[in-house]
Amino acid sequence: MRTYQFVTLMSISAVLISCGQPQKEDQEKKDDFKFLTEQFADAKILRYQVPGFEELTLNQKKLIYFLSQAALCGRDITYDQNYRYNLLVRKTLEAIYQNYEGDKSTDDYKNFVIYLKRVWFSNGIHHHYSTDKFLPEFSREYFITLVKNIKPENFPLIKGQTIDQFIAEMTPILFDPEVGSKRLCLDPGKDMVVNSSVNFYLGVTQKEVEDYYALLKKQDERNKKDTKVSYGINSKVVKEDGKIREITWMIGGMYSPAISRIVYWLEKALICTETQEQKAALEKLIEYYKTGNLTTWDEYNILWLKDLQSQVDYVNGFIEVYGDPLAMKATWEAMVNFKNFEATKRTEIISDNANYFEKNSPIDPRFKKTEVKGITAKVITVAQLGGDCDPTTPIGINLPNANWIRKEYGSKSVTMDNITYSYDQASLGNGFMEEFAYSREEIENYKKYGYLAGNLTTDLHECLGHASGQLMPGIGPDALKNYHSAIEEARADLFSLYYIMDKEIIHFGLVPDLEVGKTEYDNFMRNGLMTQMVRILPGKDIEQAHMRDRALIAHWVYEQGKTKNVIEKVTREGKTYFKINDYDALRNLFGTLLKEVQRITSEGDYKAARELVETYGVKVDPVLHKEVLERYKKLNIAPYAGFINPVFTPEMKNDTISDVKISYPEDFTKQMMQYSKDYSFLPARNN
Repeated sequence: MRTYQFVTLMSISAVLISCGQPQKEDQEKKDDFKFLTEQFADAKILRYQVPGFEELTLNQKKLIYFLSQAALCGRDITYDQNYRYNLLVRKTLEAIYQNYEGDKSTDDYKNFVIYLKRVWFSNGIHHHYSTDKFLPEFSREYFITLVKNIKPENFPLIKGQTIDQFIAEMTPILFDPEVGSKRLCLDPGKDMVVNSSVNFYLGVTQKEVEDYYALLKKQDERNKKDTKVSYGINSKVVKEDGKIREITWMIGGMYSPAISRIVYWLEKALICTETQEQKAALEKLIEYYKTGNLTTWDEYNILWLKDLQSQVDYVNGFIEVYGDPLAMKATWEAMVNFKNFEATKRTEIISDNANYFEKNSPIDPRFKKTEVKGITAKVITVAQLGGDCDPTTPIGINLPNANWIRKEYGSKSVTMDNITYSYDQASLGNGFMEEFAYSREEIENYKKYGYLAGNLTTDLHECLGHASGQLMPGIGPDALKNYHSAIEEARADLFSLYYIMDKEIIHFGLVPDLEVGKTEYDNFMRNGLMTQMVRILPGKDIEQAHMRDRALIAHWVYEQGKTKNVIEKVTREGKTYFKINDYDALRNLFGTLLKEVQRITSEGDYKAARELVETYGVKVDPVLHKEVLERYKKLNIAPYAGFINPVFTPEMKNDTISDVKISYPEDFTKQMMQYSKDYSFLPARNN
């Protein structure tokens, strides 16, 4: 599970008070670093630094280099998973960009470049948050002109295909709004499989998929096979000759060329592992990629959890199910990191006191774990992003996702300190808080406590929120189907919101006082009720799981607290604001909702999940939405951020790596084109 940055638009003070923030001398070194590099459409491109890399041992640097190469080799997989024609589109657009010699000063060409950047930013032609198809702001005719200006051999043509036939194939994919209109359909009134363009299914209906896996589970139960595995997490379901089958993502199966390269670099990394536990986990991950066996995947996750001493760590695999309407299929992602020892003191306090949080949670005792096992939490420095984590990335991760492993073995939770720091620095002085905060006091509190409040919320969300509670016997992780992701994120958010105002965290030394919690409450309610609307087009519903989670929490507590005026809607000079009048009452409301959301999760209550999400988490007030968009437009801020990765370059001496140097490129386009040159292993028409 992940946490995404939702305060990136706000102005944050450079006065950072949380554990592990950059020391003064470190800050002085960063003053000249350019975090924000460009903006286009609704996106901005940032860079992040990797402080502390130079101080690592040579072995650790080599390990990061090898793991980083593995992280980049799966890039094509993410594109293809998002839509079966994404690689064809990307390679076509890149061929035009690389070979076009016509007039590049026209608005049409500039719009072509923006469209290409949007494809890179979203790993395909669907918006990374709304999942709607975005259309080029240049005409079909101009596209045809571009294509015919370039030699046919530069394009990914099928054998015997003419350039006119190629154009006829491409134009509806790019320009027809009805072709692949929605990457992810979550409308329960429709067949969500048929109406989703995501490349996890072909020729099958939602009922056929559900029946297929229900039968598979029954067969495994009868044959006494492992039924705790994450069914379908690493495969595509297709119907051929009237029969339904899975195509597994593995060496020798689907995505084999890319996975083979991932494994190549993982095998290189084996010689640099820091501990026997880390080596054993990597060996098991390699075995999983070679076999596609889901039991092996679980064995790998358990071994990965046991590696607690290595400073360098990684995420690599088919992991998150946000992109599947049935919450079964996982997109490929990767991330390489190393531990920030100083900042980790904060998360160690949280994990060491996990049983206190579980015991005192406001949920029904039936759904509490009798003992919280194996929770480890750390603050990390990200070294490389890949797959579904690149270029847009979460700021916190809690893994593994399998509930039974969490219960029996625990979980690892990370907060990405250098990523949140980059968000912070790029947003300084943008005027967002001044526009949307109700009072000067809110702004000053955010300057004083905002960074700590945000990081601590992420810590609680990932470390304890996702790891808390338990499912009832017989309830599987797919019971809530299309509402699983929104409900799970709401559960973790509510856990963190409830405890960030717990007086005990002052005694733990996590906060100086409860003003930190009040600051987070102000931020959360402002965002959930109002400011996250800047990410939604007029007339559209909320689609993204984390946005649905925040909306349903904010609107539920607002409605429930109306009789006591817990949260007040204020109009001043024609502008809308939200003001919290009773923080303690709001905390109690968060606790009440957490109790219900945990019940829904533990009992697999699909009907209640649907009612909660659809009532509070989907629809947008059109009048307030229009106002927010107008106010936001004046600030000239892009609502979404993605990152340029650093580059690791080995220095050689007598065929041996003698050092690894790090550099920080500034050009998003150059990095994307370089990635397509060096890390493109799948054909344009993969299946």
